[in-house]
Amino acid sequence: MIIIKRFLHIKTVPKSYGNQLSKFKYSKQIPTHEVLTKLGYITYPRAGLVNWSKMGLLIQNKISQIIRQRMDEIQFEEVSLSLISHKELWKLTNRWDQEEIFKLVGDEYLLVPTAEEEITNYVKKQFLESYKNFPLALYQINPKFRNEKRPRGGLLRGKEFLMKDAYSFDLNESEAMKTYEKVVGAYHKIFQDLGIPYVKAEADSGDIGGSLSHEWHYLNSSGEDTVFECNECHNVSNMEKALSYPKEIDETIEVSVKYFTTEDKSTLICAYYPSNRILEPKFIQNEIPDIDLDSINDLSEFNHDISTRIVRIMDSRLSSRSKFPDFPISNFINRSLITTLTDIPIVLAQEGEICGHCEEGKLSASSAIEVGHTFYLGDKYSKPLDLEVDVPTLNNSIEKQRIMMGCYGIGISRIIAAIAEINRDEKGLKWPRSIAPWEVTVVEVSKQKQLKNVNDNNHHNNPQDNFQEIYNILNQANIDYRLDNRSDSMGKKLKQSDLLGIPLSIILGNQYPIIEIEVRGNKKNNNNNSWLQSYTENKDQFDWKVETDAQGNDTKHYIHKDGLVTVVNSLLNDM
Repeated sequence: MIIIKRFLHIKTVPKSYGNQLSKFKYSKQIPTHEVLTKLGYITYPRAGLVNWSKMGLLIQNKISQIIRQRMDEIQFEEVSLSLISHKELWKLTNRWDQEEIFKLVGDEYLLVPTAEEEITNYVKKQFLESYKNFPLALYQINPKFRNEKRPRGGLLRGKEFLMKDAYSFDLNESEAMKTYEKVVGAYHKIFQDLGIPYVKAEADSGDIGGSLSHEWHYLNSSGEDTVFECNECHNVSNMEKALSYPKEIDETIEVSVKYFTTEDKSTLICAYYPSNRILEPKFIQNEIPDIDLDSINDLSEFNHDISTRIVRIMDSRLSSRSKFPDFPISNFINRSLITTLTDIPIVLAQEGEICGHCEEGKLSASSAIEVGHTFYLGDKYSKPLDLEVDVPTLNNSIEKQRIMMGCYGIGISRIIAAIAEINRDEKGLKWPRSIAPWEVTVVEVSKQKQLKNVNDNNHHNNPQDNFQEIYNILNQANIDYRLDNRSDSMGKKLKQSDLLGIPLSIILGNQYPIIEIEVRGNKKNNNNNSWLQSYTENKDQFDWKVETDAQGNDTKHYIHKDGLVTVVNSLLNDM
């Protein structure tokens, strides 16, 4: 008879766990990126560069898996493009001279900060043989590079970062907008899965380009961005898109002016705004689409061309009695060529002003951390890179159809940094269950203490002899745990588990088969205590007892081992 012994696999904490914790005195005043370093999640070999430990990678991988699941659900296919790109493509899109590009020796190649050029070229070479290959939707999760001159905030703004970037390719704008909305729906699910409250804000497209854009933010006082929300229509916009009107007009206000031209130089644009506010030229573009935002402010070229058309645009905070500067072209006498636009919001919004969307509600401002961005690109890249496909028409002819594109990014490194910043408290980090390195830390009473208690009580059975069944139970239930098998005391292990942000701790002690569970994890919301239903149904069966703090929050649970899986899962479901 052959006896097969089943090997018991016990998951233990990584070697990097707690290496520097013995000398680390945690304080909420310590910057979050330093905390992540001291806790062993990451290290910084140089400013802007990062090394990830096993624990850091566990978080990365969980976020990546959430993203993969939701992108796969909307039929995006994963690819992996080279991290190096040739300047030829970037010259065609006029992005080669951007300051934040890492150019390699010889100025022929660059490290990609984003992949619009390369993905467009990839699709051009692989999918243009038939229009039936479209729509096409691709994504990748890999590092990106940005030549930050002054890296700051650790993972929030570095030279290298992990990013999910996705791209859609449709035959027309109508279909492209459907894809855009589909991705927006997936993003809502992704950020809900991550377990942290977020906002979607209307945004400017910036250097990426395109005609429609949204940012995805976590609201936090440490954020370097500002978003505005209306208390009536609930529109959310970032600072570069938030239109506002004044509560009242100050007729004595000083007025400044900046000058622009149209792209064809046929029109001079005079933008008047309060001297104590910041002009946003892109707001002028809403009224004058062909404005050249990079045009000069020097008016000397107009002094001898008195036939030039002039458009005067007045910010909504000005009135006819405001203190306007003199018009600099004294010999311009043809008033029929002057057009005046009034009551146009052209400065950055401020808290408390009237919402420019509904013109009824008031704007509130919040600091925010951007963690995602969606763009409708249109033909911003397909046009210069000649991404066109032959499409049959109704009269059986063939015509070239330019592909319409979308671009969708999520900063995985930034998400980790942002959640760490948001969920800190006086004890340390508090990871949501969905992305915690592991869900449960298991701590056993020390062998010395076990033996002492056995001898003192004249027992012949060591409790630890029975602990192996717990690991069988945890493994079979697919509970994500790690045993802290280091030589430190139980108290130190529990404190360090709390510091590292692990949602639950299981204590296997001398009262076994009674098990203690300590609650650390952050509840999704204050009213989410679904474990109470399970407690009501099972408290007698599992000899389930609960300790609470002064605020009524459950802090410790004592249960019989037979109820371990039920209780752990009910607690984790709230986190």
